[in-house]
Amino acid sequence: MSRHTPVMAVMVAAARKAARGLQRDFGEVANLQVSLKGPANYVSAADKKAEKIIFEELSKARPGYSFLMEEGGSVEGSDKSHRWIIDPLDGTTNFLHSIPHFAISIGLERDGQMVAGVIYNPITDELFIGEKGQGAFLNDKRLRVAARRELSSGVVACGTPNIGRPGHEIHLAELRGVMNEVSGVRRMGAAALDLAYVAAGRYDAYWEHNLAPWDMAAGIVIVREAGGFVSDINGREDMLTTGGVIAGNDMLRAQLETVLKRARAKAQG
Repeated sequence: MSRHTPVMAVMVAAARKAARGLQRDFGEVANLQVSLKGPANYVSAADKKAEKIIFEELSKARPGYSFLMEEGGSVEGSDKSHRWIIDPLDGTTNFLHSIPHFAISIGLERDGQMVAGVIYNPITDELFIGEKGQGAFLNDKRLRVAARRELSSGVVACGTPNIGRPGHEIHLAELRGVMNEVSGVRRMGAAALDLAYVAAGRYDAYWEHNLAPWDMAAGIVIVREAGGFVSDINGREDMLTTGGVIAGNDMLRAQLETVLKRARAKAQG
């Protein structure tokens, strides 16, 4: 899919336009680290500004589509079949600390099914895309999930609950269980990129709890189009509702689900 379909071209253009502002803002964040006020307010403004650009671009290109956005919430359109699901800055804490690992994430849902996704890191200029039936690509290079069949040789990514969020004890129990079964665990702080990295074969598998739909909407399509499997924590397809996700190739996703279940059961006595 080196030539983008019309809908993908629209999504990529919106992501790239919003990225220009985030690139500039990211350059300023390092300077703000030394001020007493700190950069948090600045990052919040960057987030909202990027979302506004994406909203305007997509509304112009596809009038009537609904929206679900991290900052702007839900916007009902006249077209009830289509919904954009948007995170203008996934990995805010990384952005805040001048860590160049964050992304714009745009997913398109049609009749309740995710059908297209764009995940773009403006600093590395890595553009991950996937569209149902069209495959998944990183900057026009075809993506495939890793082919490893044993967790013991795999690198697995996860998300850790932030301060004040629920689930710390369960996560620690799961982490203990997984660390005994894999060659390495990574926690990078941007769920959209975790899914994109699974699609690219950089991670063998990934799991996380308590995500919002916009954290994973685009990534679900990209992983699946790269030949991978995505489920919620219990092996069902309710990710956007339950907020839990496990992704990998068919074997490793299933193996990771088993390890996580066993770890939770042990923790709960």
